[in-house]
Amino acid sequence: MAEGDVKFKVMIDGIPVEVAPGTTIMNAARQIGGDIVPPAMCYYSSLEDSGGKCRTCLVKVSKGSEKDPRPMPKLVASCRTTVMDGMEVENITSPEVLEARKGVVEFLLINHPLDCPVCDQAGECDLQDLSYQHGVGETRYEFTKRTFDRIDIGDKIQLHMNRCIMCFRCVFVADQLTEQRVHGIMNRGDRAEISTYIQKAVDNDFSGNMIDVCPVGALTDKTFRFKNRVWFTKPVDAHRDCPTCSGRVRLWYKGEEVMRVTGRKDEFGEVKEFICNTCRFDKKATSDWVIEGPTKVKRTSVISLNHYEDPNPPAVVKTNLALQEANKEQFDRVDKLLP
Repeated sequence: MAEGDVKFKVMIDGIPVEVAPGTTIMNAARQIGGDIVPPAMCYYSSLEDSGGKCRTCLVKVSKGSEKDPRPMPKLVASCRTTVMDGMEVENITSPEVLEARKGVVEFLLINHPLDCPVCDQAGECDLQDLSYQHGVGETRYEFTKRTFDRIDIGDKIQLHMNRCIMCFRCVFVADQLTEQRVHGIMNRGDRAEISTYIQKAVDNDFSGNMIDVCPVGALTDKTFRFKNRVWFTKPVDAHRDCPTCSGRVRLWYKGEEVMRVTGRKDEFGEVKEFICNTCRFDKKATSDWVIEGPTKVKRTSVISLNHYEDPNPPAVVKTNLALQEANKEQFDRVDKLLP
């Protein structure tokens, strides 16, 4: 058998899957899909060396492999652990994993402010979803949260470090998409923060991708801030002939106005084709784009509230029309009784 044809058989939450050697547990679970895919706040498949920072993807390896069936002694980060032939993994079926994930979420929220009512990331925030699924109702943290002043790290991007969970995605994007990175992690421990070098502006042509990869509202689009809620907009896939990037984007409409332009995210919330700042910030007219059609939105997403399809099946529509007609007759009778 050729080396490329070798497959490892892995069992995740009782579901078998065959993957290539070197595949991580995270990506093996993604091949299965559904609820058994561990959450990821720092891992980004298209960014090298990402993962292993947030610990939200912890899983339990109950069987190491066929050759060595002993379980791993501790929970492991699925985004950093490669599979072995015969490995058995527990994710949502393990109470130990769910309890650990609850603790990780509590830790991530220690310094995070309750900004959801005013945060532009609300409605598409990974941390918001994670805290709803695995969080606790109250915090045990009694100390003052660390706070930072909001700063502009460019004419189109605002950094709000209060919301940052130090996933480092934006740093990896700057490292791997641009020739000269001017921002990164300053200081250490509980004083670590994302910042630019002596307040230098981030002005490279792909800087806007930091907004797309940020899982929280720490990096926001200044051209879209406080203009609308994401669930009031309609995402539409479009493309243009761009000399700098792929030109494949997602337009977010409110009525006939394009409120913002973002990269297209897949089912795991990752952008596969990064876009340039010209497409993102300067092309906000429908005439600039070739419209492909409405974006498919998950039913579990709050964005689906602003659906494209008729939410009322024919039977419901018929019932509603009958009720309207009955109400009209009742109102007509009342009108006749009035002087």
